[in-house]
Amino acid sequence: MRIDQFELLKNLLVNISQNSPFYKDKFKKDGVNIDDIKSLEQIKNLPFTVKEELRDAYPLGLQSVPDEKIIRIHSSSGTTGKPIIIPYTAQDVSDWAEMMARSFSIAGVTPLDRVQITPGYGLWTAGIGFQAGTERLGAMAVPMGPGNTDKQLQMMIDLKSTVIIGTSSYALVLAEEVEKRGIGSEIYLKKGIIGSERWGEKMRQRIKNELNIDIYDIYGLTEIYGPGIAIDCHCHDGMHYYDDYLYFEIIDPVTGEVLPEGEVGELVITTLRKEGAPLLRYRTRDLTRIIPGKCKCGLEYPRIDRIIGRTDDMVKVKGVNIYPGQIDEILKDVDGASSEYQIIIDHLNGKDVMTLKVEYNSDGDTEREEIESNIVDLFKKRIGIHIIAEASRIGSLPRSEKKSKRIIDYRHS
Repeated sequence: MRIDQFELLKNLLVNISQNSPFYKDKFKKDGVNIDDIKSLEQIKNLPFTVKEELRDAYPLGLQSVPDEKIIRIHSSSGTTGKPIIIPYTAQDVSDWAEMMARSFSIAGVTPLDRVQITPGYGLWTAGIGFQAGTERLGAMAVPMGPGNTDKQLQMMIDLKSTVIIGTSSYALVLAEEVEKRGIGSEIYLKKGIIGSERWGEKMRQRIKNELNIDIYDIYGLTEIYGPGIAIDCHCHDGMHYYDDYLYFEIIDPVTGEVLPEGEVGELVITTLRKEGAPLLRYRTRDLTRIIPGKCKCGLEYPRIDRIIGRTDDMVKVKGVNIYPGQIDEILKDVDGASSEYQIIIDHLNGKDVMTLKVEYNSDGDTEREEIESNIVDLFKKRIGIHIIAEASRIGSLPRSEKKSKRIIDYRHS
């Protein structure tokens, strides 16, 4: 943490201790005295904020400014409980647009580009955030929203969109449709800015090759503004994040201990300038690492690595912790295997049995049996357990326009 960041942190602590009912109560319960924080290193002595607490603050318990300063709210989906509602001031919206515009600029987007926005609008942060960044940069926004693939492709062709924004799963849907319809020569896309879902190198290469575009990973979450708080540059060696607005830490997800640069752990974010709903040491549950050193692109913004998974999407099989990112890495090294897979975990006669279903390229030279054998061998060598691998033709596993189908089914008998 730099001196200027520490000054922002001190201002944040004063603000939330006086104006946030949520943090007033939290500090009282945890015995926090902000006057004890006198050095940069002492941020580790401050309590974490976790998602469950934000749900308990529903609807507007996180608000830290008077009502007349709030101009908008956004919300998480609430699919696993109460939604989390985040209020925004005009300054918050402006700061978010600035970070999003920076992200576009880092990805090489210019005012001459036509940006087709496929994520949803409304309570979700994605669509409106991407539109604000596009307009702040001065490019043309094509605010399509989700789904309706026929219309998406028509507008993409007729308007000659040069940038596509969406989830990795929907970008794959579009890529497969372009290939199926034979309209690649009518597509003018140059770049894809992809976020919201963790995705592997194999899927990245498929989308890149089938749409003939350069792809950029963008990161964000509803609780922390939304998408656009980090993005990778043309070097594609980690995602630059904006340390003048945010402070990132990596912790051991079990002990909470802060880890040194380069080690993988859970990302923790503190908002240094947010007004409507500032957050202190928020545990994102996303697994990554801070990449040491400066990027070859020359940008001063520090970097985190691609998200490899979440602390809550881990599965335990035969006593071994497995993350989706590990499966992506294995499939990347199996010739003929595609990016789409499905995990099924059975508990048979007191024993765990994991089946990995994967699609394979029927035009490749590698036969199905060899693909299955290679997956089983690599899984045993790298993760240490024996699994069952089942390969099927491309298109046989479920697809979704909104979320990738990384299905984990648990069956007991």
